[in-house]
Order: sequence, then C-alpha cells, then structure tokens
Amino acid sequence: MASRREALEEAWRRLPQASARDTRGRFTRARFERILQLLTGLGAAVLGTQSLIVALTVAPIEPVLATLLYAPLGVMVIACLTGYGARAAAAAFALGFPVILLIWGLTADGIADPHMQPSPFYLLTIGTAAAVISLPLRGQIAVVAGLHWLYANIRLIRGGWSLPIWESTVYDVSIALLLGILVVVLAWMYRGIATGVDEARAQAVETYTAARVAEAAESERVEIAALMHDSVLAALIAAERAESPRERELAVVMAREALSRLANAETDDPEGSDEEVTAEQVARELESRARELGIELEVQRRIAPDASALPGRPARAIALAATQALANAVQHADAEGLAVRLIADARSIEVWVEDEGPGLDFDAIEADRLGIRGSIIARMSAVGGSADIHTGAHGTMVVVSWTAPEEAEEA
Repeated sequence: MASRREALEEAWRRLPQASARDTRGRFTRARFERILQLLTGLGAAVLGTQSLIVALTVAPIEPVLATLLYAPLGVMVIACLTGYGARAAAAAFALGFPVILLIWGLTADGIADPHMQPSPFYLLTIGTAAAVISLPLRGQIAVVAGLHWLYANIRLIRGGWSLPIWESTVYDVSIALLLGILVVVLAWMYRGIATGVDEARAQAVETYTAARVAEAAESERVEIAALMHDSVLAALIAAERAESPRERELAVVMAREALSRLANAETDDPEGSDEEVTAEQVARELESRARELGIELEVQRRIAPDASALPGRPARAIALAATQALANAVQHADAEGLAVRLIADARSIEVWVEDEGPGLDFDAIEADRLGIRGSIIARMSAVGGSADIHTGAHGTMVVVSWTAPEEAEEA
C-alpha cells in the first residue's frame, strides 16, 4: 500500500514549483518575494543613479559620505537582481540609511535650496522598499515614519524654518510618505494573499494525500480479500480434503503458491526465475537496495569456501525479506546502529538485520499491515525458509534463513 509520505510526494510533484530552492508549500509567497526583490532592485538602480547624478553635479556631498551611501545601495541592487543575499543587503541599507541621512544633515554646508531636492530625497522610497523586503511589518512602519520625519526635520533646520522651505518640504515629504505607505500596504496585502493561496494549496495537497492513501488502502483490502478467497482458501480446502500422498503433495504446492502470492502482495517485483544465485550476489544486492533507501551500508560477509549457489526463488525471497527489514529499520529506527550480516555455508544461508532503535510492539501492529507478516515471515515460509524476529527496548534483530533440503544436497 502506498504510504502517506509517498502519496504526499506524488501530490507535490503534480503541482509546479517556483524553483529548487523554494520551501515546499510556499510557492506563491516565494514568487511574490522574488518579484518584490526584482522590482526593488530595478527601482533602486534607477533612483540611485538619479540621486548619484544630483550628488555629483547639483548638490555635491562629501566623498566619504557618498561612499557610505551608494556602496550599500549598489550591493543591494546586485543582491536583489541576482536573488542571493537580498534580505541581508536590504536590511543593511534600510537600517544604515537613516544613520547616513543624519550624518549628512549634520555635516552639509550652506542653506538648503527650497526649489531643489537633495540627493538623499530620491532614496526615501528605496529605503522603504528595503525595509519591506527585510523587516517585519512593525519594523517597516517604524522605518517609513522615522525616515520621513528625520528627512523633514533636516530640511527644515537647514532651510532656516523659512516659509518657502516649509512649503517645499511638506509637499515633497507628503508625496514620498504616501508612496512609502502605498509600498508597505501593497506588500502587506499581497503577502497575505500569497500566504492564503499557499495554505489553500497545501490543504488541497493534504486532501489529495488522504484520498490517495484511503484509495490505496481500499485497493489493498480488495486485493487481499480476492487473494485469500482464490488462493489461500482453495489451498486450505485442498489440504483438508487430501487423502492420498499425491493429493497431499498437491495441497502443499498450492499452499506454498498461496503463501508466495500473499508475501508479494505489497510489492510489484516479480518472483523471478529459479536460476542459481551465489551468496556474494545476495550481499551485493542488499547493499544496492540499501543505497536505494538512502543509506550507505556494507554487508558483513562470512561465506564458507564450500558455500554452494542458491536457487533463484529462495535467494530472491531472502533479499526481499531482508530489504523489508532494512526499510523497517530506516523508517522506525532512523537506521540507528544498522548492521547487516550474511552467513553462508554448504547448505544454508542466513541474513541478520540489526538496529538499535526503540523496538517493535507486535500487538500494536494493525492486522492489515503486511510489512512483517507478509513481506518477511510469509515470504520466507513460501520458499521453505524461516524468519525470526527479536525485538526489545534496545533494538530489533531480524534473521532470515534458508537451508537446502536434504534431497537436494544428496542429488
């Protein structure tokens, strides 16, 4: 049966992702943040260039102060356009710009011209946008209010509080303040919309996942019911009615076939041919399957020189049963202390899968879960092997083994 994690992965694959770096479930919000960064980068490049031209020609400022002002601005433009370190660069500019503005107000010479906007004026909106990118809503409001209040007071002080400077300052600052408020409100509104879309999207995925898991569970129940009716029940009836040795032999064959089908109910892997397989091949297959589960594992081998090859069906059953034990160790014990040993001699082979997890409570395992009962115990029984499971607070040990029949050895 498809697990909830598999169904969730399938659901997310059915939905487009903004990029490989996006956080799952925040597709729309991530796209909005990236668009905001791009717009801020473009706006900062245009207004920053205009401000720099004013600073170099119309109202020059000190070279050191210009460096402190425009160097962080340039870094923010590059970061916003490339998408790397945009929040950090924007935070540095949003928090550093008021300090530089204050220094400019204290060091600038001459009386302010009421008919000309100084170079820092063009960066007020950029400071607001930088705060919107990098700071929470309260921080954005504080930057917008504080930045425009500071600029207005510097202009009024440098202009001698004259009527013309009052008129120009109130006009310029009111427009800049309204624009800054608009940026904050729009960003807050679209962020809320994007978050709502992401939440609805995540809820849709969860609903799909639940439906997919329920469908898979129902499909498995139907499949197992049909299997029990067609194979297991038929084998039991044949065994109950068997009287002659030939009938008993046929009943045993039917029972093994039923157990084999039951053991493979959870996997799409075919049983494969009965071509002989060596113990070394089994060990390498276990290492390969462990890598498919996301773990690097070296199987400890103890293969006797006279160890003979195994028939394909028992060898495959051992590999699949041990793989199920590995999957259980990864899922339930996080592969803590995971170790695998393979012991083979002339007649038998054993695979030990051990972990140091919290152990299993067999009584708590739901009856329709076939991970242990079907994929390990029934699978080994179907090929004439055995499976022993020892579990406790200090870990779990699964031992799957198969011994060649004496007739086969004598032959």
